[in-house]
Amino acid sequence: MHTITIEGIKLFAYHGCLAEEALVGRHYIVDVFVDTDFSEAALHDDLSKTIDYVTVNNIVCEEMAVRAKLIESVAARIIARIHKEFNTVYGVKVCIKKMSPPVSGDVEWVSVIISE
Repeated sequence: MHTITIEGIKLFAYHGCLAEEALVGRHYIVDVFVDTDFSEAALHDDLSKTIDYVTVNNIVCEEMAVRAKLIESVAARIIARIHKEFNTVYGVKVCIKKMSPPVSGDVEWVSVIISE
């Protein structure tokens, strides 16, 4: 088992339950961990035998661009797309951090982590 990580994907998006979040938006940071077996890719130096992190990054950007009330929903969509795109995925973990959330107090971020 091997893991490919794409960490610190910085995005601006419009997720949230509050009406103003749809207008103002927030900064987000997304981390993705994909469990796979890239033995053949390493042996043959062949990108087609592993998980292309460029494609994973594109999936994250596309799904983050689709507004949702809950970042939980966005994380689930990202996981579903990764599983659909790559048939060599054994598991995926996605962490979405919403920076400076609209809560009282000094909160740096809130986050969700989903693993499948």
